[in-house]
Amino acid sequence: MKILIADDHALFRDGLAIRLEQILPDATISQAGGYSQVLKNLREIPPVDLLIMDVEMQDMPWLEALKQIRELAPQTKIIVISASEDSRTIRTILASGVKGYIPKRSEVKVFNNAVKLVIDGGTYVPPDLLDSAPVNNLSGRSGGVKMLTNRQFQVLDLIAQGKSNKQIAYDMGVSESTVKLHINALLRSLHVTNRTQAVVTAQKIGLI
Repeated sequence: MKILIADDHALFRDGLAIRLEQILPDATISQAGGYSQVLKNLREIPPVDLLIMDVEMQDMPWLEALKQIRELAPQTKIIVISASEDSRTIRTILASGVKGYIPKRSEVKVFNNAVKLVIDGGTYVPPDLLDSAPVNNLSGRSGGVKMLTNRQFQVLDLIAQGKSNKQIAYDMGVSESTVKLHINALLRSLHVTNRTQAVVTAQKIGLI
C-alpha cells in the first residue's frame, strides 16, 4: 500500500508517518508539504492508495485542489485531517469525494480506527459533528425511505460486512450502546425490523 501524507508542518507529517508505520507496517509512506507537491507526487508515483492531508495549505484553494486531485487520482482514498470543525465545511469536503474527516484534536485510537475504516471501504465522519447531518435524501428512490446520516451509512456498510455490534463499535471508535442507537435509527429509516432486512432493502434501493 502506498500512502501520501500532505501537511505544511513537517513535524506533524513526521508524527503521522510514525503512527501509520505502527498500524500499517507494510505501507510505503511519502510526504508532501503543499498541494502542488501532492499533485506532483500523484503524477510521478501512481497509484497512491491513500492520501492523508490537511485542507488548509496555502499554495492553492482547497476546493480547487481537491477537484484536481480527484481528476488526477480518482481511485485514491482521501482522508482530511484539519483543525476546522465547522459542519458546513466538513459536509462540503465529504461531498467532494473525501472518505474521512478527522479533527486534529482527535485521540490516537480515533485516528487508527478511522484509517482502518477508510481502507476497508467505509467513510469516517466525526460523530459529534455530523450525527444529525443528512447526506442523502432517498425518498425519491425508495418510496418513503427517510434521509440517512453519515453515521447510519457507516453502520449499514459494516453490517453488510457481517460485523457484530462490538466489531462495529471498535471500527468506528464509539461505544456499543452508540452503535445500537445508530442501528435502531437505521432500521426505522429503512422501515425494517432487523439487520438482515436492512441489508436486503439497502441493496434493492442501491445504497450498498
